[in-house]
Amino acid sequence: MVRSTAQTQNDGIVKIYTVENTADPGDIPTPSPVLKELLRYHERTVGNQRYYQAMQAGARVDRVIRCLFRGNISPQDIAVLNDEEQYRIMLIQKPESVIPPVMDLTLERITQKYEFS
Repeated sequence: MVRSTAQTQNDGIVKIYTVENTADPGDIPTPSPVLKELLRYHERTVGNQRYYQAMQAGARVDRVIRCLFRGNISPQDIAVLNDEEQYRIMLIQKPESVIPPVMDLTLERITQKYEFS
């Protein structure tokens, strides 16, 4: 049974970017972020189990956010939160017992930043 629970996304707005090659044909590839979605989000707690499982897999979990579900978001996308830090989307989870549909994005901070035009 699907249960309706109150969902608030009052912590800020996340900008989701896809990374595309914006170079002319024949030129050196130039990966550039292109805005895909603007979504309100709710900051979630990064639990110890999730944190240490990511470390064992050679990854790092810096933040977890919850926002309304969008089917066009993928783990190849980049998320930019209110702090203007850039994060790689590592995992997308869709809780089944929540209406309206939401998704939890597990994020890892990017050290080599993309240039925004």
